[in-house]
Amino acid sequence: MSHTLVSFHAHPDDEALLTAGTLAKAAAAGHRVVIVVATDGALGLTSEEYRSDLGERRLAELQRSAAALGVARVIHLGYADSGMVGEIAADPPGSVRFVRAGTGEAAQRLAQILREENADVLMSYDVAGGYGHRDHVKVHEVGAEAARIAGTPRVIEATVPRELLVRAIRFVARFYTFPSDFDMGVYERSFTPRAQITHRIDVRHQISAKKAAMRAHASQAAADGADRTLGVFVRIPRPVYDWVFGREWFRDPAHSGPVSDDIFAGLA
Repeated sequence: MSHTLVSFHAHPDDEALLTAGTLAKAAAAGHRVVIVVATDGALGLTSEEYRSDLGERRLAELQRSAAALGVARVIHLGYADSGMVGEIAADPPGSVRFVRAGTGEAAQRLAQILREENADVLMSYDVAGGYGHRDHVKVHEVGAEAARIAGTPRVIEATVPRELLVRAIRFVARFYTFPSDFDMGVYERSFTPRAQITHRIDVRHQISAKKAAMRAHASQAAADGADRTLGVFVRIPRPVYDWVFGREWFRDPAHSGPVSDDIFAGLA
């Protein structure tokens, strides 16, 4: 039986790191996969060559990523990027920074899509927003409310076991020097403790699609004078890349029982 999965993200490229393998696996199994992004990512860091019309560029990159994963539909919810740190910039003409949007109003927009798609599963973020980006935290809040409004049967929160992530980053650091803005302390405080993980998905057969999704976001792999973290990731040799990115993890607050390997298991 096929199901519909709606994967909700803050910015273009967020789908690639934590969820691309699961999205590709669902699509390959015949399920309908939809990606919704809250913002266009126009305030993302990048090099000078990409800075002009960055939001439009990033949405185009998202389309290429989605094609690599077999995604059926991509939707921009219409909000503007809030930026990661510092004072929130003024709203651009005709839009509002996502973090300023009313949670109920944004949830209604997403709930409308969930109803249109008759979604069985909404994929969102954990309560910390992963590493704490304010737009990611907002995705968690809006996603939870939208699923309640639409009556979506299952919400799974994309995350990483905190302990495993820290070990993996330290291993990769043996071979690569991370960019100067890379803060290991962020990852030691973020994401989800292993004991709270409810779903562990083996995506090693989707690893080529996942890497293609990462490569599609060229603007987020570049910065003047230095590499971005995504740029480092896509250059990791294949055996190591498969080990680091060959599994994806989720938390379903309503799940009980052992860790599952199928995000659709138990759905009608």
